[in-house]
Amino acid sequence: MAINWFPGHMHKARKEIAEIMPQVDVIIEILDARIPFSSENPLVPALRGDTPVLKVLNKSDLADPAQTEIWLQHFKAQRGIDAIAVTQHDPKSVKDLLNVISDMVPHRVSQDKLLRALICGIPNVGKSTTINILADRIIAKTGNEAGVTKAQQRIRLDNNIVLHDTPGFLWPKLEPEDCGYRLAITGGIKDTVTEKEDIAYYAVEYLLEHYPELLVERYQLKDLPDQPIDVMDAIARQRACIRKGGIADLYKVSEIILNEYRSGTLGRITLETVEQAEEAKVIIAEKEAERAAKAEEEDGKKKKRRRRK
Repeated sequence: MAINWFPGHMHKARKEIAEIMPQVDVIIEILDARIPFSSENPLVPALRGDTPVLKVLNKSDLADPAQTEIWLQHFKAQRGIDAIAVTQHDPKSVKDLLNVISDMVPHRVSQDKLLRALICGIPNVGKSTTINILADRIIAKTGNEAGVTKAQQRIRLDNNIVLHDTPGFLWPKLEPEDCGYRLAITGGIKDTVTEKEDIAYYAVEYLLEHYPELLVERYQLKDLPDQPIDVMDAIARQRACIRKGGIADLYKVSEIILNEYRSGTLGRITLETVEQAEEAKVIIAEKEAERAAKAEEEDGKKKKRRRRK
């Protein structure tokens, strides 16, 4: 299933960020620690130029700690990028990011000037809650769904730091397809634009390969089936999600799986590795090359048609 969700306010946000970028000293990009690659916005590298970026792996309490550490080292190895893992259940870990960005641009701090930080992130990664923690007051509207913030705002913090808040925004086309599924599983895309059964099937397929023991433990499965659909059927019977005729209610069981994953009840699970992200980058590059070649071909055809006229 191809997922494509790009509301109008997100297009506006992209333009606003491009306009404000020359005024920014550092970028704070909030990521979901469970999907560090899929929750990155590929528009940020194109917009940032040489501006330093702090990757904040939020919701780290829900992610596989071993994978989180690997992701942190992966980001830190890149030029102009630092990374930190936080959880909003520990406000101190969130506030630590202010010290990190100060260290990243010491010339702003030493000159006792305002440190201007752009804070951004795709929907439902916890950006608004992070802002409220940093400001010690309720400034940004929060909600456990995608697309809550829809207007840009400027927030002055006590320690000479100014935050430029931006609406959460996704890129126009979610690719490769796996990224769309991972975003949907974590709630980065509104449930109303996805099919829960399809999303839950993808989640179970991944869990079967990478975290089978968590499926067995949570759903008390004596024998773990090999196929995702059979696992969903077994969970349905364990949770009494059965329709007339003894047929599994896949919609209800899908809701259970997704809700328990998102809440952490299922366990601390990361949905992508650094290696999988590198493979995805290759796919993205190939598709971009295909689109560029197709555009060039179409442009050539148009020029020929104009010459014939």
